[in-house]
Amino acid sequence: MGLLDNMKARLGPAKDKVSDLAQRHGGSIGQGLDRAAKVVDEKTKGKYSEKIHAGTGKAKEAVDRLAQRGGPGPDGTRGDERAAPPRTPPPPTS
Repeated sequence: MGLLDNMKARLGPAKDKVSDLAQRHGGSIGQGLDRAAKVVDEKTKGKYSEKIHAGTGKAKEAVDRLAQRGGPGPDGTRGDERAAPPRTPPPPTS
């Protein structure tokens, strides 16, 4: 077993744990991010408001991606099944 395989084997359970935590506490994490962004925005007097909101959005997206990688969610589907809605073909044009 090579070094990379050994690392993957050790990190697998950690990834599952992080995914599970993101699924369970995603709402709380999002609220915490919003609160932190608000405090930082107030402390900087709005000078970096756009960057703060962009970073907060990216952090929330990352939490969502982590939550989707895990096992079944509250609706019984796996994360990868919730990742994208089914595509419908465009209506025919005449």
